[in-house]
Amino acid sequence: MSEVLAVILGFAGGVIAGMLGVGGGIVFVPALTIFLGSSQLEAESTSLLAIVPVAIAGVIRQRRYGNVRMADGLLIGALSIPGVVAGVLISNAVSQRTLEVGFAGLLIVVAAQLVIRAMRSPPAEAAESG
Repeated sequence: MSEVLAVILGFAGGVIAGMLGVGGGIVFVPALTIFLGSSQLEAESTSLLAIVPVAIAGVIRQRRYGNVRMADGLLIGALSIPGVVAGVLISNAVSQRTLEVGFAGLLIVVAAQLVIRAMRSPPAEAAESG
């Protein structure tokens, strides 16, 4: 049963992340902890693994539309490696509760930024007709 739920959550998370342009981890980590009972550390680690095929599929598709800045993406990817190593060391050194609160804080910051950006930008329909 949990495998079926994981497939459903993975598909739904991918659709939501693709539609909204958010990182899949913002969707996958809460789904894994809430619906599949994973610990915060397990959910974050699983999400990191899930990013690889999702990122490859997204880049292939978006590159066809001309939406990928390869040099920037490669630079960010290369610099992310030492960041991930540091993050793994830190996440294994702190408590489960600290990870949960930190992730919740990140979600609040991201949500606030999205709301602020949406309030500043005119709707796409108004921009096209104006």
